[in-house]
Amino acid sequence: MGHAGAAAFAVRYLGDGPVEALPRPELRCVREDERAPVAQAEFRRVLGAFASGVTVITAPGADGEPGPAGFACQSFSSLSLEPPLVCFMVGRASTTWPRIARAGVFCVNVLGVGQEEVCRAFAVSGADKFTGVAYDPAPVSGSPRLAGAAAWIDCSVHAVHTGGDHLIVVGRVDALGADGPREPLLFHRGRFARLADG
Repeated sequence: MGHAGAAAFAVRYLGDGPVEALPRPELRCVREDERAPVAQAEFRRVLGAFASGVTVITAPGADGEPGPAGFACQSFSSLSLEPPLVCFMVGRASTTWPRIARAGVFCVNVLGVGQEEVCRAFAVSGADKFTGVAYDPAPVSGSPRLAGAAAWIDCSVHAVHTGGDHLIVVGRVDALGADGPREPLLFHRGRFARLADG
């Protein structure tokens, strides 16, 4: 079947009906009587030294759903130039991911400086995250393209891989754009940041 065929099958399968969020896996790389090699608090502290951009991943609502889906995501990266691929990571227990999976498409909205409140709105669970947020449909997928974003990347789901307690979602880029030299919103050591001049 190959990777592309397997990915297409997975997307078709996910689009056929309700998809339950996977439970958080019980992960151990050591025996019960051994100390874990890295404490979670230390892992977070050290990895917090890596500054990342801030994105909101959005998808159109599938049939029977109340509206579009979206969540704030720091774990985003470009992946391949040929073919054009990007990837993001999402928790396996996410309640938003199954909705994106059913849609089979998504738009990555790269947030700019001044969009901290947009990020906070999409970081909550259970609320209508799109209340008061202006957007228009991305040209290929129809996923929400948030007003004021520094850039947007319109994608179709290409493959999904497991990665511990997260899923690695690979998207094939169908369209993209950036509105001028807008400064990106950054996240560093648990808070929003911005690029320093010169």
